Amino acid sequence: MGKLDLDGLSQAARLIRIEVCRMFGRVGQGHFGGALSCADIVAALYFHELRLRPEEPDWPERDRFIMSKGHGAPSHYIALGEKGFFPKEWWEQYEKLGAALNTHPNMLKIPGVDFSAGSLGHGLSVGVGMALAARQDKRSYRTYVLLGDGECNEGSVWEAAMCAAHYHLDNLVAIVDRNYLMVDGCTEQVMGLEPLEQKWNAFGWCTEVIDGHDLEAILNAFDNARKHAAGPYAIIANTVKGKGVSFMEGRREWHGNEITPEELTQALRELEGTA
Repeated sequence: MGKLDLDGLSQAARLIRIEVCRMFGRVGQGHFGGALSCADIVAALYFHELRLRPEEPDWPERDRFIMSKGHGAPSHYIALGEKGFFPKEWWEQYEKLGAALNTHPNMLKIPGVDFSAGSLGHGLSVGVGMALAARQDKRSYRTYVLLGDGECNEGSVWEAAMCAAHYHLDNLVAIVDRNYLMVDGCTEQVMGLEPLEQKWNAFGWCTEVIDGHDLEAILNAFDNARKHAAGPYAIIANTVKGKGVSFMEGRREWHGNEITPEELTQALRELEGTA
């Protein structure tokens, strides 16, 4: 599968949202909000940006991706299955006893997963290590880390940001899924992050703010990151928690929640355009 155009990417993002809801629907609950908010970003990464070989998951020159906001992993699972890293039948086994796919990603069980995320605040530090390794080994791969905005409350995120700037890691891209909500409420009420762009700048990163649901803007940001040779690049992607499902959008309780059969039917009708 080659790079998809904007229409193809839009369909890929819609597929991710639909299959995420079906996956959660089979177990009756899930982290809907963050998995749906990052679907466009994941689609742009996996169907346009990342250099990968699904038939050779450990290809040394592959670009690395870290889903640091580990509860968003189901969107990652759909992209990996669609790309052919593992059979799509795995989606139907989600969270079953002994299954490879669970709430958080396990790099020891899932082809294409570069880091076992779950504990928030660790992903960017691992990404810094991967970017440093690429330089040390004289390899051309790039590393992309997707963070939650609530995750940016963690001090380890800013230690990693400082380290990346110190070593001028121009092969590292941090993407913040800026949906303004976390499990405890609005990010600005729990622990204010603003001015977020200026904070990343102050830590030595070139920073760009985009609409995280505008696929053209996402691709342009990735292109700008590749062209930036002076150090690490941060993309603050403004998104909507629960994007695509009306009763989930902008609702804290859908960070993680149970779903009724009736709610699942409505969600799928909206995402499939049949509501």
